[in-house]
Amino acid sequence: MLAVVTQPDRPGGRGQRLRPTPVKEAALARALPVLEPAKLRPFAQEAAALAPDAFVVASYGRILPAPLLAVPPRGALNVHPSLLPLYRGATPLQSALLDGARETGVTIFLMDAGMDTGEIVIQERTPIAPGEDYGALHDRLAERGAELLLRALELAHEGPPPSSPQRGDEREIARTLTRPLAKDDQRLRWDEPAARVVNRVRAFAPAPAARAQIAGHVLKCVRARVVEPGAPASAPPGTVIAVEGEELRVASGDGGVVALQRVVPQDKAPMSGGEFGRTILRRWCDGQATPRFD
Repeated sequence: MLAVVTQPDRPGGRGQRLRPTPVKEAALARALPVLEPAKLRPFAQEAAALAPDAFVVASYGRILPAPLLAVPPRGALNVHPSLLPLYRGATPLQSALLDGARETGVTIFLMDAGMDTGEIVIQERTPIAPGEDYGALHDRLAERGAELLLRALELAHEGPPPSSPQRGDEREIARTLTRPLAKDDQRLRWDEPAARVVNRVRAFAPAPAARAQIAGHVLKCVRARVVEPGAPASAPPGTVIAVEGEELRVASGDGGVVALQRVVPQDKAPMSGGEFGRTILRRWCDGQATPRFD
């Protein structure tokens, strides 16, 4: 490995001190050279001077310009956690979970001037488990992506590896195109169907976590499930139905019920939904008979 390229240090935390990326920290711990270009077009000359055989790109967060992509003779290999051409863009895992997708995968492809449009070298499918959240799915696909990347590099030992164009239904490709997610995407919308509410919890768990407000307080929700059919809610969406064991049950927009299983109340430690309902909810709501989420 000639060098590790990552984004420049950025301010973060309460003091807004400059913080290195996790990639930079890992590279320095292994005594690897680290490059942090602010602009990528001028960086092409510096990269060419290193005479790399290939680039390996994962979650870099910036589009590589054509002069930079032209530098390595064996191509720029990108690791993308989706079954391209589906879920192109910055948030493939969160978007697939929000959609309730049952399958995803890892694609190793040769980068071109488009956004995740290059030819596919390796693609592997995998099911998404019913209760799997973003954190678990991310870690599982990251590990598998690293293994597939090594295989792709072996295929590129003499030149660009064998590859094939991306193919798919254009309407489905357009529908699954992803975007950077905003804070408002984390907000639970109780007028949505119960399955969609639970998918939103999964898409942001364990961090930064989906959020709900009750009596002016923010509640993070990190694990939830749809209550089995047969116990429909007759109350308006967002109404607390009951505390059942370790779950707090809330009415959703389709007449269903969402069971909050793990939550983080404002300024408090994580706890079960049931514990939150028994010890904190009534106090926050000033004893009102039927607590409701805002």
